[in-house]
Amino acid sequence: MRTGARGTSLDEQLRSVRRLAPGTTSTRISLKRQTRRAVPYLFLLPALTWYIVFLVYPMAYSAAISLTDWDGLSPTWRYIGLSNYHHIFFKDPISRLAFRNNVLWTVATLLFPTIVGLLLAVALNQGVPGRIGFRAVFYSPAVLPLVAVGMIWAWLYNPHFGLINEALRVVGLGKLARGWLSDFATALPAVFVTSFWHGTGSSMVLYLAALQGIPAEQYDAARVDGANSLQCFRYVTLPWLRETHVIVICLAVIGSFKAFDLVTTMTYGGPGRSTQVLASWMYFQAFQYYHAGLGSAIAWIIAAITMTVVVPYIRVMSRR
Repeated sequence: MRTGARGTSLDEQLRSVRRLAPGTTSTRISLKRQTRRAVPYLFLLPALTWYIVFLVYPMAYSAAISLTDWDGLSPTWRYIGLSNYHHIFFKDPISRLAFRNNVLWTVATLLFPTIVGLLLAVALNQGVPGRIGFRAVFYSPAVLPLVAVGMIWAWLYNPHFGLINEALRVVGLGKLARGWLSDFATALPAVFVTSFWHGTGSSMVLYLAALQGIPAEQYDAARVDGANSLQCFRYVTLPWLRETHVIVICLAVIGSFKAFDLVTTMTYGGPGRSTQVLASWMYFQAFQYYHAGLGSAIAWIIAAITMTVVVPYIRVMSRR
């Protein structure tokens, strides 16, 4: 019997080749599977690259700057650890005032636009004549840019030719006319009113969409059991709107801590610093006073507060 170069028979070599063949086939199948698994990631690569370059990297860079005393212009900066955060919470009274204003903004937003939006949605869901026109009227402020909204209401509040003061004078209440945005007592509430006017329509649309998704059989069963309109609202409508409540509340809180356009357009943080919020104070620190490190620290405080609200919002939306 002939043998190979290493003393093995030809039959043994053939058997070895046959044993390797199945393995080679399985290897090819495995490579095909891995290629198929890699295809979705190849399609995701452009979006992932954009995400990393324009979001992840700037966030990481901002976090690094928040730990320095960089002024935003110098080529070098000095690492100071958490000193910026310590300054914000314990040494800077304007930062604490801005945080308090944001909390007040959040509470006011949760009380007024949310409740008024719900009541408007319930009313327009009852088959009111001309309800389509009313929906357009109530929702139209929400589609306007916040800068435009701020300018419109700044004109309305103008102490010399503003519509609000003129209306007060016409009805004999001229003593109440004032510079609404230049008065320490009324500047922040005046900005709140503008925010309510802009945000109520969004809450109304969300609630209206949820109300139209409630099965009519639920109300029929409640009426058969003797429930009146108020009881139907309490025991049928509100439970079915539970997820919508979470969405509306989360969006309201996120929007209140991102408030910047209205404050900058209407009062520029004044009079004094009475209407400063965290976002506007961040802008002042970073771009007016050239404290980029301090401004970045404020930005990360806003991000941390927002993320505590965004996480439950995303979970609710994912369940839906």
